[in-house]
Amino acid sequence: MSRPDLFADVNAVLFDLDGVLTPTAAVHMHAWANLFDEYFARVGAGRYQESDYFAHIDGKPRYDGVRDELAAHGITLPEGDPSDGPDAETVCGLGNRKNAEFNRVLASEGVRPYPGSLEFLAAVDASGIRSAVVSSSANAVDVLAAAGLGDRFDTVVDGKVARAQGLAGKPSPATYEYGAKLLGTDAAHSVVVEDATSGVAAGRAGGFVVVGVDRGTGRDALLREGADIVVGDLAELVETWRSIHRR
Repeated sequence: MSRPDLFADVNAVLFDLDGVLTPTAAVHMHAWANLFDEYFARVGAGRYQESDYFAHIDGKPRYDGVRDELAAHGITLPEGDPSDGPDAETVCGLGNRKNAEFNRVLASEGVRPYPGSLEFLAAVDASGIRSAVVSSSANAVDVLAAAGLGDRFDTVVDGKVARAQGLAGKPSPATYEYGAKLLGTDAAHSVVVEDATSGVAAGRAGGFVVVGVDRGTGRDALLREGADIVVGDLAELVETWRSIHRR
């Protein structure tokens, strides 16, 4: 990995969570597949495919993912309310059904961080650079705790924070901009680390340096959305980071 120019004037790193720090993207994918396999079969709306996750769901707030996936199959449901039960035939109801399945799998199987991500995070910490998690998931704090990362970040901007602050979800840059603000900096001095096209687009729209992590989305897709570089694992960034931010 080269491109040290990308990190030369950085004082904050903003990490997405699922697929960047932890392999919970696989848990999310499993939960989404369970939801839509059953729902589409029941309403006769074709089949849910893995490509649907990357095209319509990945990186977005949960209800946006539900709405966009339904629209791709020609289905419109009432929006409902976040308090809807998981059996409600609403966008929020389906989203809450998916969330219940995600929490069930997380509780039974747990989660371990990617070793390369831990190595890069340690390099960031050692350089004195501040860091945050910016995730669309409302489960981010629970996932971080389950992964043993609950105390490793200066702040967490998750789906609950976004809702409370009235922030638009990715691909809007609003949550990343808010995270940078909480760290006392701005986009011009921050790096966004993302594995989803919607998150990369958010970072690019906000004027951040954007590192794409290819966990299955595809290098070309991440570059098209505006990633400055794409790596397969964050361990690839460690030596470059250390060479720039030696203390």
